[in-house]
Amino acid sequence: MTSLQKISDWINPFAKADGPPPQTLGAFIRWSLNGAWTVLFLAAFLSALAGAMEAGTAWILGRVIDASISAGPEAFFDGRNIGLILGAIAFFLIARPVLFGLSSGANAIMVAPNVNPLVLSRLHRWTLGQNVGFFDDDFAGRIAQKQMQTSRAVTDVAVEMINVVAFALASLAGSVALLVAIDWRVAVGFAFWLVGYFALIRWFLPRVRIRSAARAGAKAMVSGQVVDTITNIKTVKLFAHADHEDRAALGAMRAFRQRALEFGFLAAGFRFALMSLAGVLPVLLIGGTILLWQRGIATEGDIVASGAVAIRIAQMTGWVSFTLMAVYSNVGEIEDGMKTLTPRNRVDDLADAPALEVPSGKIEMRNLSFAYGRQSGGIEGINLTINPGEKLGIIGASGAGKSTLVALLMRLYEGENGEILIDGVDIRGVTQESLRRNIGMVTQETAMFNRSARDNILYGRPDATKDDVIAAAKRAEADGFIQDLEDHKGRKGYNAHLGERGVKLSGGQRQRIALARAILKDAPILVLDEATSALDSEVEASIQSALTHVMEGKTVLAIAHRLSTLTEMDRIIVMDAGRIVESGTHAALLAQDGVYARYWHRQSGGFLNTQAAE
Repeated sequence: MTSLQKISDWINPFAKADGPPPQTLGAFIRWSLNGAWTVLFLAAFLSALAGAMEAGTAWILGRVIDASISAGPEAFFDGRNIGLILGAIAFFLIARPVLFGLSSGANAIMVAPNVNPLVLSRLHRWTLGQNVGFFDDDFAGRIAQKQMQTSRAVTDVAVEMINVVAFALASLAGSVALLVAIDWRVAVGFAFWLVGYFALIRWFLPRVRIRSAARAGAKAMVSGQVVDTITNIKTVKLFAHADHEDRAALGAMRAFRQRALEFGFLAAGFRFALMSLAGVLPVLLIGGTILLWQRGIATEGDIVASGAVAIRIAQMTGWVSFTLMAVYSNVGEIEDGMKTLTPRNRVDDLADAPALEVPSGKIEMRNLSFAYGRQSGGIEGINLTINPGEKLGIIGASGAGKSTLVALLMRLYEGENGEILIDGVDIRGVTQESLRRNIGMVTQETAMFNRSARDNILYGRPDATKDDVIAAAKRAEADGFIQDLEDHKGRKGYNAHLGERGVKLSGGQRQRIALARAILKDAPILVLDEATSALDSEVEASIQSALTHVMEGKTVLAIAHRLSTLTEMDRIIVMDAGRIVESGTHAALLAQDGVYARYWHRQSGGFLNTQAAE
């Protein structure tokens, strides 16, 4: 590893955060940058040294002018000035370039490339831990935009505070020291100017911060609207609603344009006021030093030094102020991102929670209730025991609570009352990762990544071999169509990418890949949530034997509207309005002539007529 590589690793760009992100600005920034402060302070120190050299430059220039006037043209290069000449050469050719190079390198190598991934990785890990309701309530594109926006804004604040603020403060301090050395009255004049400058900053920057946050929020809404439309582009085209989506996008863009204009008007006013104030400084310092020179208090070199300082600070004023405006803009964006990303919509593991072990697969739900934080809906008072290896069918009209029951089993939400035990262990006391590793699941809304068919199946068990993947695909009746796949880059078969959310596949093909994924996972508990709903009858029949084989020795929960898929279950429960209203085998429930029997007699082609049932 080279020395530069070692230096670039002084900040660990993927270090985990210490606890959750705070919801106040200063604490949030400290949380974001924790672990990087030593390097940030080092970079700021180097930048401050470079800034202090600005005053050193003016001082050396003034001394050279005084020496030139004192010695005259013929005697300037004699022995009396050799020290000054060598010192000036060493300063301009060695010290100044080296220090500016070190300062630039610290930012370009140690800070900027590491801080952004440091903050982004922490925000991303936190976001992944939010419960599914957090994602259901927002645009996917907006959430991603907020992560990128906030990490970039924190990085920009850190870099600019080092590059500009530390540099400028040191430069101002050096300038004050130089002006005091010339005459205290010049320094007092400069101090009065600084009061006006900071008053201008104090008035404008808080307003910049507010308008920047509004602009960032409007920008994220544009991204969210556009991503939402593109994500559902087939629906847009099928319903011929391109004009409707265009109006929605233009509405979001108009709001963003208005916020951007409000920000622009403020920025233009700030620039005008700033340039007017900057023009006062050279007049004040140079004019004041000339008056002192006329009285014999200042030298010609002092006039040059104060002029160099005045012009440099006047130039730097615009640079620093617009950087501060950018910093405050970024602060506004950080606050806007905090509002979206830091709320505690999550299901957290207990400290030092152990991994779940599932020797048999018994599931117990005791007085379980959950209403999504509302007064009604969800499930209420569920008491259910599923014995090891039992095959349980679950039916009910839409909204009866079937999917809520499964979501609580997977701990996608935390039950509001009651408990769920697996082999006698409360699932709230174990890690969510270990819980979900022990449950295989196939849903009606099959989730596909825009990756290869092999990678999508391997999601069930990432360490599986190629032969394991193919065997699982064959058992799910997926191998045949996978062999015929080819994507737009010419990748074929198991290497072909499936497109975003698997859009290049039919619903039945997506569900068969999801089945192959669950088969490969081979978890002791299996949940089938309308697992064959997208399959035609012929394909469904062809994989029934595979499903039967996969279910052997496992505890199974199977949700279905197609009742014919549940007739061989060991037991079937019927849910209505969040409660279990019937329980028994297919034959026993038919004999009861209750809700299940009505569903069975009303189904058409094996499908539950949920509207009639309701």
